[in-house]
Amino acid sequence: MHKLDHNDYLALRENCKVIEQDGFGDKVMILQDGTFLKLFRRKRLITSAAIWPYAQRFADNAKKLEELGIPCPKIIQVYRIPSIERDAVHYHPLPGRTLRDIYRGDTEYPDDLRERFAKFVTHIQDLGVYFRSIHLGNVVLTPEDELGLIDISDMKIFRRPLSQWQRKRNFVHMRKDERDIEWLNLSER
Repeated sequence: MHKLDHNDYLALRENCKVIEQDGFGDKVMILQDGTFLKLFRRKRLITSAAIWPYAQRFADNAKKLEELGIPCPKIIQVYRIPSIERDAVHYHPLPGRTLRDIYRGDTEYPDDLRERFAKFVTHIQDLGVYFRSIHLGNVVLTPEDELGLIDISDMKIFRRPLSQWQRKRNFVHMRKDERDIEWLNLSER
């Protein structure tokens, strides 16, 4: 993790487009060159993020996913920015559109997209990917017609396939949005 002083931080984010923010400030920015800068704040004084910051988790998970052949963002650098009390990950975004954007938009999508999504989730679980925030807004259909993952800081990757309990836990986030449940045909289950 590299320390980024305030002037360098301001230069990096100059003329950026903020695409996500909350009551504590900016969270995700698209920089002038099209890369992304995602900021993380430590929410509690005593937390595992003091030892393994969320920005570093994001970068470590990207490396592991790449090794597993799962499309994901490409990391440029991980920063600590003391002047704003944030850590950040600078990365090339995964090209494509989220499944949520695709099915909610006017775009036609492949007839087998639901089935491919289900197979993709099973595949990553078989590879040991425990993605507690998996939902249709975190899965991207790339221009190469592959499915990939974004927003990957809240994830663990084990050396073995997930247990049945972990697989069920992965589905919790998919059941939080009524429109997603309907599109996935999960309402009867």
